[in-house]
Amino acid sequence: MSKYLVLTNSNEVVRVSPDRIVYILSDGNYSTMTLVDKNEHLFSFNLASFEKLIEQQLGTDAQTFIRLGKSLIINGRYIYYVNVSKQQIILSDSSFTEKFTLSASKEALKALKSVLEESIKSRRIGI
Repeated sequence: MSKYLVLTNSNEVVRVSPDRIVYILSDGNYSTMTLVDKNEHLFSFNLASFEKLIEQQLGTDAQTFIRLGKSLIINGRYIYYVNVSKQQIILSDSSFTEKFTLSASKEALKALKSVLEESIKSRRIGI
């Protein structure tokens, strides 16, 4: 991805490559963006607003980001492990020194698991 996401809050402007964003976690009207180096940026807008900004600024590259339930957006490139019964998702790749372990609802994880499984099946057909 060569595009950048530009976000502002009352004190700062953040220009970040989407590849550096691991996830965005919302708590009411506040959203925290966590980057691969574990730096966090707090914004005073809700997840729906964050989602719109991603779509507006990144266009088709926004498809990399997946909304999981009411309070979480993840970067799909970093999905490493999904456990529906434990309500757990781990985000990682080979360049991370640590994994990012998050909680999500069973319904959201079940839906994500189905999408991932379908993606794998569709790739096999072309082989």
